[in-house]
Amino acid sequence: MDAEQRRQEIVGAVCRIIATDGLERASLREVADEAGLAVGSVRHYFDSSDDLLAYSFAAVSDRILTRLNKALIGLGPAASDPHTSRAVLTLLGEFLPLDDERALDACAWLAFRNAARIRPSLAAEADRSHRAVAAVVGQVITRLLHEDDTTGADAGPQLVTAAEHLLATLDGLAMHALLQPGWMSPEMCRDVLEFHVAGLRRRLGASH
Repeated sequence: MDAEQRRQEIVGAVCRIIATDGLERASLREVADEAGLAVGSVRHYFDSSDDLLAYSFAAVSDRILTRLNKALIGLGPAASDPHTSRAVLTLLGEFLPLDDERALDACAWLAFRNAARIRPSLAAEADRSHRAVAAVVGQVITRLLHEDDTTGADAGPQLVTAAEHLLATLDGLAMHALLQPGWMSPEMCRDVLEFHVAGLRRRLGASH
């Protein structure tokens, strides 16, 4: 196993600990035990718990962004295209815990972002990942605006407001699904997301 594979294996152990016991339990020793490694093996790649958590935060962010950017390629040029509507819902679903892989990433990402408020070692990645995700969501919003709206003088402020609204909705929906998985099933998540996007499209169209 090469160094990068080993690091990703360790990141996986971090995420599993966060999902079951919380970020506070993700120490070098706990992570080593979860990964089936000696503590010295983990220290070979990470000098401290702060170093380990910062790397893991970036790795989780990059996994999410990779899925988002892959889905972004599938978006059409305008909301009037039926394919675009389906592709938008597919892309936004990458934020949500719709399967085991996305649930693990969503749980870890939300935990890291919350911890970044009081852990300076995580602050830079929290800012980087938020900006990157916001950029993707901004591109989604431009698809939901009519083509002639995007050239208007007020399109910029409207786009920012709509993007932040959508980001807040996705965060809340992901948290709700993680906290109430028995009620907020993947099917319910998709229904809520579709309802919200349909309403967002109507509001964007009605504002011009």
